[in-house]
This record gives sequence, structure tokens and C-alpha cells, in this order.
Amino acid sequence: MRRFQTNHIPDDARGAAVAIGNFDGVHLGHQDLIDMARAQATKTNAPLGILTFEPHPRSFFAAKFNKELPPFRLMSAEARAHRLEKLGVDLILELPFNQDLCDLSDWEFSRQILSKAFGLSHVVVGADFCFGKGRLGTAASLSAHASNLGFDVTIADLKNHDAQVISSTNIRNALAAANPRRAAAMLGHWHRLEGPVEHGEKRGRQLGYPTANMSIDGLQPPAFGVYAVLIDVLTGTHAGSYHGAASIGVRPMFGKNRPNCETFIFDFRGNLYGETVSVGLVEYLRGEEEFGGLEALITQMDADCIRAHKILDSL
Repeated sequence: MRRFQTNHIPDDARGAAVAIGNFDGVHLGHQDLIDMARAQATKTNAPLGILTFEPHPRSFFAAKFNKELPPFRLMSAEARAHRLEKLGVDLILELPFNQDLCDLSDWEFSRQILSKAFGLSHVVVGADFCFGKGRLGTAASLSAHASNLGFDVTIADLKNHDAQVISSTNIRNALAAANPRRAAAMLGHWHRLEGPVEHGEKRGRQLGYPTANMSIDGLQPPAFGVYAVLIDVLTGTHAGSYHGAASIGVRPMFGKNRPNCETFIFDFRGNLYGETVSVGLVEYLRGEEEFGGLEALITQMDADCIRAHKILDSL
């Protein structure tokens, strides 16, 4: 897979069939778009691509108008790229989202970016797709522009789950409501937190529960609390898949702290500092609590791990 963070690509990357969107979470609706683009790519022997935007447009406009924006992304650009690679995407076109891009009308975006810069052969968008200055362009206007510019367009219907549209917003709501299984039903995979393992205060080691600590800065945190989790160590000598329990939150027993994810990996011995790990949330066990002392905390952690073992062994 090749990843381009520019609007200039080599000749051998042109002519792709692409799906366009933010792809935050790479949920089942996104996967439908990718599958439609894949069908066109296979038919014409073209590369399969994704056209997305970085930074996320919401972040750009918040910064432009000096608005405080709570973290909302489900995944980083790097985690998104890893997920798209698993789906067999050949090209990721991460178009820099800046003022120049915002000022392009929907026609100019179609002409300058889709046709001229990337030379796309086929574009797949959702029925609710909006683009161009003032978001005045629609899926229908894109199709009209494409007929004049020499590429084809497929417009995909929105996908539902339990009579609710599958969207990044509804997935965020499920995670905020401590329902990772509902989020997974819309994602088509466990919601994952991915990043490098950082040094912490090593308090877990002193309690008999050494943890792999990960920052969640920039991501919308799920409901704070303890989860049964599936862990993939993606780099290093310990690369592999494991079971565990993770605490996500601010650790109220130990003062005021930035939210993070601390994962205890069952039956694991080794050093993971600096390695990239992916933590999949399977089931919410309980909320964050303050205990009367460390002994009570350890007793609860013992119970959490027993429960997590049972849940994960049943998958």
C-alpha cells in the first residue's frame, strides 16, 4: 500500500478507482464504499484507492475560528491507514485540508483535484456526500461534473444497523454510552485504540499489575472505566495477539491526570516501551472508582481480570 499526503502523485498512481470520505473508524458504511470502488478497480484493472482529508475538516474549521473542540476522532491517521491496508486498499490519498482547498467550488474541486491532480477513473461517494466551498456540492452534482470530466461516479445508499444510520457520530455515541459491542456492530470490528507504549509512573507494576500505557490525546475517549480487551502488539519481538484488561480514564485515586489507556496483558512478560500496540474494546466491566486503599483496589483488579478472562475466552 502507498500513502500520499499531497495532491501530486506519480503517473503509476493515477487512474485509480477511489472512495471519498473521512473514514473515521472505517465502519461498515465506509467498507461498502470501498467494496464498490474495489469492484470498479477490478473491472478496469485500476488501483483501489481512498481519498480522504488531513487534518479532519472539523479540526481545521475549529482552529480557523478559534473554537475549542473536544477530541472527537475515533482513530488517528496512522491507525486509519493500518485498517485500510487490511482491507486491501492500494492507495491512500490524504489531501491536505487547508484554506485553498476550502475555497474551491465543487466544480473546481472536481476539475482540479479529482480529474487533473489525481486523474481518477471512478469515484464512489455516499448519498449524503457534500463538498466544495460552502459544502454546496452534492453527490448528484459530482455525478454531473464527472460526466463532463471523463470519470464515473457511483452513489451508495446509507447503511443502517437496528434502524439507525451507521455513522461515525453514532459510533461515538455508543462508545460514550459504554457500549463497545454496539459500536463494534456498526464498525464491523472491535473499536481499537492504537499507539506507542509510553513510560508511566510504573504504579501498576508495584501493585502486581504492570500495564502498557498509551496516550489517547486527540481521540474521543470512550466511557471511562475498565474493559475486557483484545491486544495486538504490532511491532517488536513480542508482536502477536493477547487478551487483557484495560483501564481508560484519569485514575482518580492518584490525583488529577490526563486521560490515557493502561492495559494489563494476561500471561505476558516483556518490555513493550516504544512498540506500537492496538487495544480492542470488547466489553465494559465497570466505571472508574476511588477505593479506600490499595488493598481494596487490588481486590477489585483481581475480580476485573477474572471476569475479563471469562468474557474473552468465550469469544
